[in-house]
This record gives sequence, C-alpha cells and structure tokens, in this order.
Amino acid sequence: MVLSRIAHEVKTSATLAITAKAKQLKAKGIDVIGFGAGEPDFDVPENIKNAAIKAIKDGYNKYTPTSGAPELKEAICEKLLKDNKLKYGTSQVIVSAGAKQSILNVVLVLCDAGDEAIIPAPYWVSYPEMVVMSGATPVFLKTTAKEQFKITRESLAKVITPRSKLLFMNSPSNPTGMVYTEKELRDIVTFAVEKGLYVISDEIYEKILYDGARHVSPASFSDECYKKVITVNGFSKVYAMTGWRLGYAAGPEDVIKAATNIQDHTTSGANSVTQMAGLEALKGSQDSVSAMVCEFDKRRKYVVKRLNSIAGISCLMPSGAFYAFPEVSALYQRKIAGQSVTNSFDLVNLLLEKAQVAFIPGSPFGADEYIRISYATSMQNIEKGMDRFEKFLGNG
Repeated sequence: MVLSRIAHEVKTSATLAITAKAKQLKAKGIDVIGFGAGEPDFDVPENIKNAAIKAIKDGYNKYTPTSGAPELKEAICEKLLKDNKLKYGTSQVIVSAGAKQSILNVVLVLCDAGDEAIIPAPYWVSYPEMVVMSGATPVFLKTTAKEQFKITRESLAKVITPRSKLLFMNSPSNPTGMVYTEKELRDIVTFAVEKGLYVISDEIYEKILYDGARHVSPASFSDECYKKVITVNGFSKVYAMTGWRLGYAAGPEDVIKAATNIQDHTTSGANSVTQMAGLEALKGSQDSVSAMVCEFDKRRKYVVKRLNSIAGISCLMPSGAFYAFPEVSALYQRKIAGQSVTNSFDLVNLLLEKAQVAFIPGSPFGADEYIRISYATSMQNIEKGMDRFEKFLGNG
C-alpha cells in the first residue's frame, strides 16, 4: 500500500503511546503508577455535569453552527475581555473539538509548503506534527534549564528567515511548567510581529499558576499584536474536561473565517452538549479551579523536592501547569538494573518495565536530556511513585 506524505511524516504521540502502554499493564493487573497523562485527576465540577445533563434532557442534541453555539461564543468573548483584556466579536472566535483542533485549524490556514514555523524547544509534541501536516517546515529554537527554557528576542532573531511565517508561544508551558513574564513576552511577540510573523499563543494552562506568577495574553500588547496573534484556549485543563473535547481560538476575522471553512469539512461543530457544559464552566462558580490549583501546588513542591534529592537529577521549580521537567542526562552514563541507558526513551521504558513507573521521555518534546513528570495524580500515587523511582535508581 502506498501511503500519503502525511501518513509517512507524522509521528505517533509519545505522550499518548506511553499512557496507553501503562494502561495495558494496569489491565493485566500490574500496579503501574502513571505520571504520563496531561490531564487533571480531579472530576469535572458538578455544576458542569448538571449543565450537560440538562442540555440532553432539553433536547439540545442537534448540530450547532460550525464555529460554535452563539451563546458559548458570546461567553468566550466575555471571558477574554474580563480575564485577558481582549475585545473580540463572535465572528472572531471558533469553537473546536479541543484546543488541539483549534491550533491545527489555524496552522492549516497560515502555513504552506515552503513556509517555516518557529517552535521553541522543549515544545508540546503536537506542534511540529501539525506544521508537517500543513507542508511547512518546523524550525526549532532550543532552550535549556539554564535559560529557564525561555527564548528571547535575541535568540528568536537568529532563526528568523524570509520564509518564517509563524511563531508558537506556550505559557504556562507544557512540558516545562515555565511562565514568561509580561516583559519577556512583550519583547518576543512585539519583535515577531514587527518581522511579519503570526503568533499562536497557546494559553490552555493560563489559570494554573503558582508563587504569584501572572498570566498575560500577548494579543493585548498593541493593535499590531492584536492583528497577528491568535489566542488559543480550552476547557480540558482548568475544568478537568479532557474527554469532553472543547477548545477555542480567537483572532483576526479572516483567519477565523478560514479556520471555520476547514472545520466545516472535518468535524463540523464541536459536540453540542459539551458546548453547553462549557458555557456553564465559564459562567458558573470558579471555586473548583482555585481548589485544584492549591492541591497542584502541594504536589509540585513535593515532586521537585524529591527529584532534587536524587543523585544525577536536577529539576527547576515550575511556575505553572502541572509538569516537572527534570534533567536526567547524568543517568545516561551508567547502567541501571544491569542495562545500559543512553537516552530518555531507554530510561522511561526501563522504569515502566522494571519499576512500574510511567514517565514521558523528553526526546519527543525536543529535549532528550529530560523527562516529563505530570503531577496531575494523587499525592498517594506521587509518594509511591517517587519512592519506586528513587529505590530503582539506587539499586542501579
């Protein structure tokens, strides 16, 4: 069988693959502690569930407009104005089956063969694959823990070429948990826009912040930024609605209209019942968000403290999201449990098979020296998993 270019070039998602493998082991009765999935372990708040049930009972079960139910789009506009100082009309908003689809829609609208999309590394694993789908070329701008995994105006300038079309920004970051300050973001995004680039600002973790970190949306910096920045957000992380698949993008009307045309021929509108649940998520009480972030904060401090106490591992304290991103490359110079470990895949696979602990390798995030650890699981699981990790390495 002769497969298409996309079929050959797009890679499997490492985060989903490791999570699936861990679930397979669990199904066999093996006690695996999973630190892989990027989803809160908390349940969806009751008011959101009840809104979905009401929508079903009220017969809200038909197609919505492709770009989203009008009342949800109005609520998103209200949210963006209140939280992000961004004034959009409903014609500037598209609701999709997850923020992932919103991003892909925008990438397909903006990028063509011959274009370049600049992706700061470490990056969320799907960004490069989306660029590849469009026919454009991903250009990686590598960072390390020394720079707190942040790019600068100066580092960005070194990779911009006449072919550069798009810059991805993700703050708070998956996988690093780092948060850009307003000044840092303003310097980077203003410069990118001056150079003619569009910017996708992935803000899915915007409310999961610690230690006084503050979120700011770069589309709010100036009229020029407003015209070139597409703001992406969703409901999966903040409201624990991962399986409900609901996200959105807001930006220039021509970009959103073109994204809607693409969605017309892929999924049409997002799930109608989920959209009513999303409406309640935005309009209802936000107490569950605060409670969840408070618990994440406790876990964050515990995980990072434990990681930094293990020989050969160092980890920055994340300022947002629910991931730790420790450097583990010092472990690659030795044998662990009698086996050679030369990269992050080796380490993660060995830990899963021998210690029944599931982490995500750093390589698919563009950082093979690191692994990603999600602390979106119970403190009991975290303590047990960290004990296994430390004991296993100590026996190496």
